[in-house]
Amino acid sequence: MLYREPHTLLDELAEATLDGTRKERREFLGSVPLLIIDDLGMRKLPLTAAEELLEIIMRRYERASTLLTSNRPVEDWGKLLGDSAAVSAMLDRLLHHGHLLKCGPRSWRTKLDAPASS
Repeated sequence: MLYREPHTLLDELAEATLDGTRKERREFLGSVPLLIIDDLGMRKLPLTAAEELLEIIMRRYERASTLLTSNRPVEDWGKLLGDSAAVSAMLDRLLHHGHLLKCGPRSWRTKLDAPASS
């Protein structure tokens, strides 16, 4: 399992490009059994984010599990990442054998931390 926030994941890919280990990093990201990308849309991402995330999802498609969380509606991801075509292709692969869970506007953290009622 690998847990990353999107900006960290994309920074690691950029660093791998600079140090010549991008191919190995892509292979690792394509093969880890479960990749959790948490909080998409919470921080500004580079202009290449949609393409980079699509590449990762394509490598994992029908080979490994991917969990992606976001507080932003899926409908906004094209605008958020600046490339509607890449986001559409990414969502097509994520949702083909996947499940979309909507947890509602209330935070799970605050729900779990709330005192028990008597």
